[in-house]
Amino acid sequence: MSGTSTSGTSIREQVSNSVARFGRDRGGSIAPIFAIALLPMLGFVGAAVDYTRANAARSSMQAAMDSAALMVSKDANAANPPMTASEITAAAQKYFNALYHNTDAQNVEIGAVYTPYSNGVPATVHLTGSGAVKTDFMRVAGFPELDFKTASTATWGNTKLRVAMALDVTGSMSSAGKLDAMKKAAKGLIDTLKASANATGDVYISIVPFNTMVNVGNSNSTAAWLDWENGSAGTNFSRYSNFGSCSKSSLSTKSACTAAGKKWTASNVSKWSGCVTDRTQSYDTTKDAPDSGTPGTLYLAQNYTQSVSSGMCPSSLLPMTSAFDSKESDSSTDDTTLKGKINNLTATGATNQAIAMQMAWMMLQPTAPFITPAKDSKYKYTDAIILLSDGLNTQDRWYGNGSDWSSQVDTRQAQLCNNIKDPTNGTTQIYTIQVNTDGDPISTVLKNCATDGNFFPTSSASGIASAFGQIGASLAKLRIAQ
Repeated sequence: MSGTSTSGTSIREQVSNSVARFGRDRGGSIAPIFAIALLPMLGFVGAAVDYTRANAARSSMQAAMDSAALMVSKDANAANPPMTASEITAAAQKYFNALYHNTDAQNVEIGAVYTPYSNGVPATVHLTGSGAVKTDFMRVAGFPELDFKTASTATWGNTKLRVAMALDVTGSMSSAGKLDAMKKAAKGLIDTLKASANATGDVYISIVPFNTMVNVGNSNSTAAWLDWENGSAGTNFSRYSNFGSCSKSSLSTKSACTAAGKKWTASNVSKWSGCVTDRTQSYDTTKDAPDSGTPGTLYLAQNYTQSVSSGMCPSSLLPMTSAFDSKESDSSTDDTTLKGKINNLTATGATNQAIAMQMAWMMLQPTAPFITPAKDSKYKYTDAIILLSDGLNTQDRWYGNGSDWSSQVDTRQAQLCNNIKDPTNGTTQIYTIQVNTDGDPISTVLKNCATDGNFFPTSSASGIASAFGQIGASLAKLRIAQ
C-alpha cells in the first residue's frame, strides 16, 4: 500500500496543509478569547442577580413600612390616653413583622418616631428600616452582602374632610327595616370620621334628608335666598297653596297679581314648615349662589305641613357640623346634633334625588344658603357627597307623578352630576348607595353619578352597613397623606 490518499494527495501533505490553514485562520483565536472574557461576564451577570435580590428585598420592605406607618397612625390617633414612644415602636414592629416576609433579607431593623398633633401641625409617624442580602456571586469580589435602607412617613390629619350626607326618607324607606338600618349605618360613619379627627376643623358633616323636597328649616324664613312669590309654580305643585293671595283670585303669583294692578296680600309665611323645591332650570344643576337679583337662583318656598298624612315635607337638614365636637350618644334626640338629627328621621313622600344632590353640593360651598366653614390654606381638603336612596326618581318640581319612575327627573340629576364632576367646578368625591329591596333595575343615574368605584348597590337593608363601612374606610384614608 502506497502513502497516498484516494484523492492523490499524501496524508503527510494533507496534515501539513491543515496546520498551515489553522495558523492562518483568525477563527482559531475565538476559544481562548472567550475563555478569558467569560470570568468578567459571569461576574457582571452574578452582580445583576445579587442586586435584583437586594432590590426586591428593599421594595417589599418599603411596601410593608408604608402600610405599617398608616396603621400605626390610625392607632395613635384613636388612642386615649396617647400612646407612648415605646408603644408606637412596638406597634410599628408588630405590623411590620406581619407584613414583611422576604426570606433573602438579613439583619432587618426598623425604628419609629411619633410626633403628636400640636397647634395645627399634623401628627406624623416616621419609620426607618434597614437590612442586608447575602450575595452569591459578588462575595468573590469582596462584597459578601449588600445593605439597603428605606423610610416611610404617614401624616395624620394633613387632609381635612367636608362630607354632605343626602339621606332618602321617602315613604318606602319605612319598609324592610331600611330606615333603621340607614340610621345605624350613618351613625357608624360619624363615629369612624370622628375617630380620624384631632380638632374641630378636621371633619365637618352635614345631613340632608330628602323626599320630593328638602327642608331648609323654618328658622330661615327671613333669608334673602328664598322665593316666596312662585312657590306653587310648576306642574306638580300647583295644587298647593302659595304664601299669599290676590284680590283677583285667579292670579296665583305675586308678579301676575301686581302686573294686573291688583293687590297681593302675604299670608302663611309664619306657618312655613321649611320646605323648598327645585330651583329654576338650569340653576337646579349648578352651584351658583342664590342672588335676589336673579330670581331663578333662589329656592322656592313651599307651603306644606310636616306630617305623615300630607306625605310631603321631610325633616329639616343640618348644616356642616364638626364631627370632633360631636359629643352626643347614639340615642340622642337633639335635632341640632349629628346623631340626634339622624335618630329623628321619619319616612314620608316620593323620590327626588336631584334636589338632594344639589343641596348637598351647596353644603360644600363657601356661599349661601349654608356657608361651609372656612378652609385653612395650610391644609388640603377633600369634599365628598354621599347619596343613599332606596328607589328610582318619581317626582320633582316639573316631572313625574310620585309613583312611577320618571326619566325626566333622571335627566336633571344626570346633568347635575356631570356638573359636579366637571374639573372646572373643583374636585368632589361622590359616593352613591342604591338600596334595592323591591327588585328595581340598577339605577343608571346613581351608578353614573358616583366617582369611579364609589357606587354601592345592595338588595337588602343589611347591606347598608357594609356600604357605609366601605365609604368610611375610604374617607378615613383620604385623611392620610404619605
